[in-house]
Amino acid sequence: MTFTPPVPFEEGFDSTYGLDLDLDRAAEGVVAARVPVREELLAEHGAVHGGVLAALAEATASTGTWVVVAPQGSMAMGLSNDTTVTAPVREGVIHSEARAVTRGDDAWVWAVEARDDAGEVVAFSRITVAVRPLRG
Repeated sequence: MTFTPPVPFEEGFDSTYGLDLDLDRAAEGVVAARVPVREELLAEHGAVHGGVLAALAEATASTGTWVVVAPQGSMAMGLSNDTTVTAPVREGVIHSEARAVTRGDDAWVWAVEARDDAGEVVAFSRITVAVRPLRG
């Protein structure tokens, strides 16, 4: 069974802030992503809004879960997002890597680190993704 999202990834919310996912290792529980910094993503103080970093972590973990569970007839959706911003990002690209910590039948837990172009950690997140049966 394959699942096609109702809104293609390239047209949904994640495309609004420029999310680019690398799902090559999703089956192994590792998902990489990047978001180019643009003026529209900056808060009034000139750094990337923390909500962008939280959305990046959530999308990376949820999509990583979905890639594995969708063929089994399940969907994945964010259940909990604990994101801590540790440094401002004002330019360049945000690079993110999510690693599945646990893969349960009902939920997966992910650890996500976001880094700037210099490799400095700018945010880290713990994301819990619910796994539920897909209803027709």
